[in-house]
Amino acid sequence: MTCPSPTPDASPNTDPVRVHDESTWHQLTVPVGTYLRRALLRHDLSPYTRRTQSLNCDGRGLCATCGVRLGENAPSPTHRPNRLTAQYGSPRLSCQIAVDRPLTVSLRPNKRIWGARVLGAHEDADDSR
Repeated sequence: MTCPSPTPDASPNTDPVRVHDESTWHQLTVPVGTYLRRALLRHDLSPYTRRTQSLNCDGRGLCATCGVRLGENAPSPTHRPNRLTAQYGSPRLSCQIAVDRPLTVSLRPNKRIWGARVLGAHEDADDSR
């Protein structure tokens, strides 16, 4: 699978985020500073499995169930678990990545944390992460 670069967006307050969800590429326009997990859920692109959709830490960086793969333009990890996993090429926690640049994201198709990943899941928009 080729991971195309996001197309630059004209707005200075948003960044483009390209997301691959196992079969389709989606182009999102995300306000700068929005946590990636929140942006994905707002666009019905869940980083969770069927079971972890309800059983997760709500974006606090504690459960490691919202892992995604990032393309080459990924920000440096600042959250301790992301720093550790980045050293080994493991997925990054989407709840700990604030969008501050164009990103390419791959939702993990073979994610096996308590079951298969949920397609088209949606969470309340007022979730903080």
